[in-house]
Amino acid sequence: MRLRIGLIGFGRWGPNYARVLSDLPGAELAIICDRSADRLDLARQRYPTVTTCRDLDPVLRRDRLDAAVIATSASTHEDIVKRSLEAGLHVLVEKPMALRADSCTALTGLAAAADRVLMIGYTFLYNAGVRKMKECMAADQFGDVYYLHATRTNLGPIRPDVNAVWDLAPHDVAIFNYLLGEQPQWASAIGTRVLRTTRDDIAFATLGYAHDVVGNIHVSWADPNKVREVVAVGSRRRVVFNDLNDAERVRYFERGVSVGEAIADSFGEFKLLVRDGEIVSPRVEPAEPLKAQCVEFVDCIAERRSPLADGRFALGVIRALAAIDKSIQSRGAAVDV
Repeated sequence: MRLRIGLIGFGRWGPNYARVLSDLPGAELAIICDRSADRLDLARQRYPTVTTCRDLDPVLRRDRLDAAVIATSASTHEDIVKRSLEAGLHVLVEKPMALRADSCTALTGLAAAADRVLMIGYTFLYNAGVRKMKECMAADQFGDVYYLHATRTNLGPIRPDVNAVWDLAPHDVAIFNYLLGEQPQWASAIGTRVLRTTRDDIAFATLGYAHDVVGNIHVSWADPNKVREVVAVGSRRRVVFNDLNDAERVRYFERGVSVGEAIADSFGEFKLLVRDGEIVSPRVEPAEPLKAQCVEFVDCIAERRSPLADGRFALGVIRALAAIDKSIQSRGAAVDV
């Protein structure tokens, strides 16, 4: 039996979902919903056999659909997710699920009570490069985790409903939490509005994890140099994920420094043990993250299991983003997550 899916939103990201869903085994793109008549005209040109509508009600008729994929603006997610779950649909929603932690908690509880799959679209968790990065961070090879650093910059696009933190940083918070297998304990951040808009377009944020591990994130809508990079530094190895480098998406440096047991002759300081080894670019199997994400969504519904990016995972990301926002308002003061 094919899973009948409704796509809500055919703007910037919706067409990518439509392409994947229309070609996904075990699924059928049954309806596309968007408020814009022009966007629906485009949808009909590309998918002439798929029903289209401008109102949400036809999508929420449980007898016609099994699941909804939501790719609308961030500020609309909470209401659409709530209505979809109440209609008995399984839901895959683009990040963020909602803009407040209490709303995320409520939606997660609603999904559990309705026995519906709720999945949030953190596509980088399904990126083969990020998966390879986690593999390269195995404890016996990577050693102790020292810190992580992420840079996500470009000239726009400027969002009308959220700031640069909520637009860009969710990717890196999700990656950090995935790589470390935990959520941050505190956040400190500063932001500014160089483009003279009403929202911060640049931010520098630091997240504090257990065992004094820190993760630093730089996001910007105003940098002409497009960067999509995540770095993890450990006592034995440094691992770099560069999403813009197709030839060498992941590299690891068999170099590191750690504290030895011997005492140095001068100043009574611990002796530093320096390792110097090779630089390796492991093979990363080509795969489309969005397709891998949608495949898991369909599989989770069929197998009645929770996805990696479920409501609880998303709640951890939202709490970190909320703490970053609060810290920016306090000019960098540390805020508990």
